[in-house]
Amino acid sequence: MCGLEVTMTPDGAVDGIRGHEADPLSRGHVCPKAFALPQIQDDPDRLRRPLVRGADGELHEASWDDAVRRAAELLAGVQAEYGDDALAVYLGNPNVHSLGALTHHPTLVRLLRTRNRFSATSVDQLPHHVVAHALYGHQFLLPVPDIDRTELLVLVGHNPMASNGSLWTVPGFPRRRRELAARGGRLVVLDPRRTETAAVADEHHFVRPGGDAAVLLALVREVLAPGRARPAPYVDGVDAVRAAVEPFTPEVAEAASAMSAEAVRRLARQLVGVPHAAVHARMGASTQAFGVVCQWATQVLNVLTGNLDRPGGTMLTTPAVDLVGRGILGPGGFGRRRSRVRGLPGFGGELPVAALAEEMTTPGEGQVRALLTIAGNPVSSTPAGHRLDEAVAGLDAYVAVDMYVNESTRHADVILPPTGPLERDHYDLVFHLLAVRDTARFTPALLPKDPGGRHDWEIARDLGAAYLAARGTGLRERLSRRTLEAVARLRVSPTRQLDVLLRTGGGGLSVRRLRRAGPGGLEIGALRPRLPERLATPDRRIDLAADVVLADLPRVLDAARAASAATDDDALLLVGRRHQRDNNSWLHNAEVLTRGRPRHALLAHPDDLAVRGLRDGQRVRVRSAAGQVEVDVTATEDVMRGVVSLPHGYGQARDGVRLRHARTLPGVSVNDLTDPAVLEGVSGNAVLSGVPVTVDPVP
Repeated sequence: MCGLEVTMTPDGAVDGIRGHEADPLSRGHVCPKAFALPQIQDDPDRLRRPLVRGADGELHEASWDDAVRRAAELLAGVQAEYGDDALAVYLGNPNVHSLGALTHHPTLVRLLRTRNRFSATSVDQLPHHVVAHALYGHQFLLPVPDIDRTELLVLVGHNPMASNGSLWTVPGFPRRRRELAARGGRLVVLDPRRTETAAVADEHHFVRPGGDAAVLLALVREVLAPGRARPAPYVDGVDAVRAAVEPFTPEVAEAASAMSAEAVRRLARQLVGVPHAAVHARMGASTQAFGVVCQWATQVLNVLTGNLDRPGGTMLTTPAVDLVGRGILGPGGFGRRRSRVRGLPGFGGELPVAALAEEMTTPGEGQVRALLTIAGNPVSSTPAGHRLDEAVAGLDAYVAVDMYVNESTRHADVILPPTGPLERDHYDLVFHLLAVRDTARFTPALLPKDPGGRHDWEIARDLGAAYLAARGTGLRERLSRRTLEAVARLRVSPTRQLDVLLRTGGGGLSVRRLRRAGPGGLEIGALRPRLPERLATPDRRIDLAADVVLADLPRVLDAARAASAATDDDALLLVGRRHQRDNNSWLHNAEVLTRGRPRHALLAHPDDLAVRGLRDGQRVRVRSAAGQVEVDVTATEDVMRGVVSLPHGYGQARDGVRLRHARTLPGVSVNDLTDPAVLEGVSGNAVLSGVPVTVDPVP
């Protein structure tokens, strides 16, 4: 979503990249990852032709026709023998960064007719969607802080200085933070680590992982004190919420979190004492045992302080392509579908990805025997990656749509590589739903497609057609309205589909008009109030007393009491972290991002190291219930005592072989320590934060 200016050499190569000052959203900001685009384009390890596993067990280049046909035969063959659900599909995060992936991959997945669908959502943001559906009626009605007009911004488990926002499109956060300070506003951060964002905050409170739920509930309780709350007229359930949060006093929050009771009370007074405030919780609040409660309490705070749908509070966008209002994105919700082995709940048509390995390894009817990953790397990204690595290796068939041989795709029978980001047209369908300003920008392909290459949408089109042929689908099914519509949709380019969406959106826009507008696109304007009309609930009202959340509050209270009574000094709590020059497990082949000081170390408080007889820089063994890794440790007071931190997306060496997509990065995978048996209590989201570990010296 950052506007870029790219200069070219006479022979058509990229010569330079910088931020586009006239872009109405990013205003010249550019993050380090943009500078990696030319290296991705020219990377000799990036796949440009399909790979098919031969009789010798090795991957070899193949023609597109042969590779697509082989992929379709593998997937269809497993389903023909074992049933449709013997195939699992995993969609990775890069899908939302590609116009063609968004327009075509959902259609392809529906053609495959499997109910075993998984994605990165359930290791990232599922609690957000559960709460949005419960309160607002749609999983993608996700209010974002109106940072350009707020006076108080409170961030929980959130590091936009590194991420440019997350479920919050806020490019140029450093500049916007400076503007907040210049108008007298304040930034408060709750996090167990002094992140890049916490370092520039007016207040940073260390919060024990998992304890933030008690803090947020205590804030709700304080805001509900007589004369403080000011919810909108379309809000119900306030009295039920007041009764439910009564046990969560600031003292209970302090015992659970280590944030002082007085600091909790002071923050509550600040939230009700300024006209414009916004609270936003992100990754650290979602990927923990009480993720749904954290996200619910965050929304409730904004509602009760009157800051939902208010300029300077949290607001909904008015995107040029309204995927929610036009019903293109489904509303979500818990369905009847549950995972076969553990009975984990499905939400929005997907199952929690923490169940994927067991669905592969547990024999019986419905066992997953084949896998299709699309721009995904679940061995790196999901709990107990080492176990999933073994499970994927034992599948009957594995097809991947990916640009690299990575931790997951190294096991594939067929890899179908799409073109790179500079070779395809782009429009951000999803991130406009979450942006701090309403804009519209179409970016045409900068470079011609590599001769013989295929875009991701072309891969979906061809694989869909080959799959139907391989299934031997009968005439009646081939001629069904649903199948015919899907096939027709796959044949229409993403840019053409986007043009139709723009032209029928009521704003007088089109791809042609956006092209004429120039590289900065069009600014629609600042966010504006949209409620209650924008609500997708049946009565256009918000009921704060969501049963799915209130039923989980006793578990939070039990955990808070247990934390106050805990005396075990041996166990530490593991949290992840992200870096500005990383993007999950992507971009590890770009030297411009990987050079410099190593970033893979375990961070630990000096006092925790001293108690264990460890020293800065020492090689240590980190153990959890799920596994163990060896890594160097760095002493720092940037993590609170009792907490250690490892970054996500490292650990590319498997079986002693360093993979081609990560030539320069040392490190281990944090997800070799996370446990798929321990899940968020309501949604089934993976628990990646607050994992109990021990740290000992390597003999």
